[in-house]
Amino acid sequence: MRRARRRNATGDLAARIAVALPAIVLAIVAVAAGGWVFTGVLIVLGVICTHELSQMFANANPVRFAGIVGLVALLVVAQASGAKHAPQPDEVLETLMFTLPFVFIVGALQPRNAGAPGIAVTMLGLVWIGLAFAHGVMLERLNHGPGIVVDVLVGTFIGDTAAYLGGRAFGHRRLAPRISPNKTVEGLIIGMFVCVIAVWFAHLYQSKWLSGGHALLLGVAVAVAAPLGDLFESYLKRDAGTKDTGRLFGVHGGALDRLDATMFAIVAGYYVALGVLPGY
Repeated sequence: MRRARRRNATGDLAARIAVALPAIVLAIVAVAAGGWVFTGVLIVLGVICTHELSQMFANANPVRFAGIVGLVALLVVAQASGAKHAPQPDEVLETLMFTLPFVFIVGALQPRNAGAPGIAVTMLGLVWIGLAFAHGVMLERLNHGPGIVVDVLVGTFIGDTAAYLGGRAFGHRRLAPRISPNKTVEGLIIGMFVCVIAVWFAHLYQSKWLSGGHALLLGVAVAVAAPLGDLFESYLKRDAGTKDTGRLFGVHGGALDRLDATMFAIVAGYYVALGVLPGY
């Protein structure tokens, strides 16, 4: 039985890596290109995530069209606002406030009125997905921001993998059995530790503008935020009664399943960057 479990774990890990590799390549290309190319990639991913959220809570009759339009508006404003290396978060917030009456109007006019549940799900998507992706755009625009984006992605991916392997090998105590039964305290601790170390090692290529202490601070922020993002999405899926949000990544679920931790981590990375990057 133990051998069977080991084979299953090995096969699952190989499948995870096979799914992750194209995503890593896409992330590298997007970050390297930067600017509107980076924003365009996030818009596509954001639209997919918004669609998956709407599907997950389809019974609430969310205002899908308004949610997608609002998300695109948030990311466009995040890219176009302010001057070079100086995006304006207040303009993104103002855009978010304008999405509420827009969601109401479209929701009231669609064939099945959205009502409070549909509007609530749509606004959840705009805050959770839209603002997170907008923070990713604003982070990439900062001076040395692309490097921080890479650090966040490295910490999130390696930390998540370490949490998975650590939980499989040493996990005994359930972390949140009513939200995500397979997650363990041991896996969480191992994942957080490895995440911090991974970000610190990544900074060795950025030591001219990012100190070791600041890299540790960034690593801790990502190590805390990423698991919270994972648990948040698991909480929503549990409420919706679904295992996966989609099939974009085959047996490993949809875009939300793969980006849940990143959406919390990228926001944390942005605010840490404001405090540690030169000139901010």
